[in-house]
Amino acid sequence: MKLLKLISLLKEIIVLHGTQITTMFKKVFLTVVSIQLLLADISAQQNPFRYSQKKNITVSQAAVVSAHPIASEAGIQILREGGNAIDAAIATQLALAVVYPAAGNLGGGGFLVAGLANGEKITIDYRETAPEKAYKEMYLDKNGDPIKELSMQKQLASGIPGTVAGIFESLKYARFGIKKLIAPAIVLAEKGFAITSSQAESFNSLRETFIMANTTNIAFIKKNAWVAGDKLVQTELAATLKRIRDKGQKGFYEGTTARLIVEEMKRGNGVISYEDLKKYKAVRRAPMLFDYKGHSIVTMSLPSSGGILLQQMMGMIEKRNISALKFQSAESVQLMVEAARRAFADRAQFLGDPDFIKVPVKQMVAEDYLQQRMNDFVPGKAGSSEKTRAGNIKESEETTHISIIDKEGNTVSVTTTLNNSYGSKTVVGGAGFLLNNEMDDFSVKEGAPNMYGAVGSYANAIAPYKRMLSSMTPVIIFKDNKPCMVVGTPGGTTIPVNVFQTIINVIEFNLSPQEAVNSAKFHHQWLPDIVYFEKNFPAAVINKMEAMGYKTSIRSPIGRVELLLIDPVTKKITAVADGRGDDSAAGY
Repeated sequence: MKLLKLISLLKEIIVLHGTQITTMFKKVFLTVVSIQLLLADISAQQNPFRYSQKKNITVSQAAVVSAHPIASEAGIQILREGGNAIDAAIATQLALAVVYPAAGNLGGGGFLVAGLANGEKITIDYRETAPEKAYKEMYLDKNGDPIKELSMQKQLASGIPGTVAGIFESLKYARFGIKKLIAPAIVLAEKGFAITSSQAESFNSLRETFIMANTTNIAFIKKNAWVAGDKLVQTELAATLKRIRDKGQKGFYEGTTARLIVEEMKRGNGVISYEDLKKYKAVRRAPMLFDYKGHSIVTMSLPSSGGILLQQMMGMIEKRNISALKFQSAESVQLMVEAARRAFADRAQFLGDPDFIKVPVKQMVAEDYLQQRMNDFVPGKAGSSEKTRAGNIKESEETTHISIIDKEGNTVSVTTTLNNSYGSKTVVGGAGFLLNNEMDDFSVKEGAPNMYGAVGSYANAIAPYKRMLSSMTPVIIFKDNKPCMVVGTPGGTTIPVNVFQTIINVIEFNLSPQEAVNSAKFHHQWLPDIVYFEKNFPAAVINKMEAMGYKTSIRSPIGRVELLLIDPVTKKITAVADGRGDDSAAGY
């Protein structure tokens, strides 16, 4: 990097004082410098066949944390070259679409929250939408019962993808063009990269599912079992990325790629049409903004439920002195569980796409309402979801998250998803990317649980071009108008509760960034009425919760938090990548 800085300085001198140098020498020198800059940039990037995870770093200028080391390095390289946090977010997302196919995507959607150095707060909604031919009862059998596999696997499970439109909407705030930002992804898809042991395991375990869900050859299936270090080459995906590079947003939603998507639909009874693709638009939304004990929190609004749930849960505990209850005590866990119970009960009843239904958001987050919701909370005694219903208002787990800050103080928190791991498991033939299975996030039948156990009402019923309710919760926190935390996680309906815990771990329990991310987590979501714990959660606390009357269950790891903390005095950035996955931090 010293060489890169030196060459950049020399280039600047030539540009500023070119009149003192012959024209020919200037041209030759600039050509040589450009070549050396390119070579220096390449040498600074992560080797796609020899890389390692960085779980905890402290840096002074900029940082990126994402689900894969190669993607984090792609983002930080863009920052080194003068891009801002939005540029890095775009490059990282596109790289994840190649190196992290379980959730990184072109065929899914997501939400971006950004805090710009000029004070502007931006939230972009590129959640998938239901196709025009979608209808309320489309996943029910003749008896009116849900046929779960229809909304979870293969072509019919997919909503209209929003990721590419979201990238181009974000591009308005970037410094570089799409050609530069998509270049690392194209190289990774075309030349390949070495897969991790966890990716090899998932490819092998899903082999039969991939075969069942696809009618064309796909890159994730090979004759022999996958092992760590195997090269994954995705030539069809590279071709799709090149069409986006050359033709912009239309390179995905129209032309060859659109034709390939529609042909894939026809092979499997899917209903996305050319017109559906052409009509899709990413939407700027007003952010959710609220305060918590001197911290200004910026997060996503509907159709993501995460922002509302987070404000509700934090509002319910704000005056209850949770710090005195101590970290991972039965008392503090109970308080947070009961806040989550009430928030998720409201989610099931009231929340849906605000473009289709009127949602009483202001009433749901009002201080008086939140305090009233906790009036029946009894410390030491388990609550009941049968008794605790929605309030009285009168009017995949396989997702992926990126946290970014640049040297100017621009911040981005972006969460994207295919919904379940590898989405619908169906790859668009000839285009090389996986389709989402986000249609399962609608209320297929009122009161019936989706794959994450979440239930919903008419508010989240299927309708043409409607956005399905999400749990994604990208967050940026400010103190004294300066960013102090960027946080988010994958994890389906566990997302809001995990983000809630992580924030409280830092603000109330004063945990280190590493402890806040990697300490054992718990989850509750109203229904099912069970408190879930990770297996390394203290047994004594679980036993005490059971003695209070709670039903408990040990479950698989909860989410993978990507956290940035910025020290208000030193301005140092601590970037933490969750130890639960291949996640990795990069910075300088």
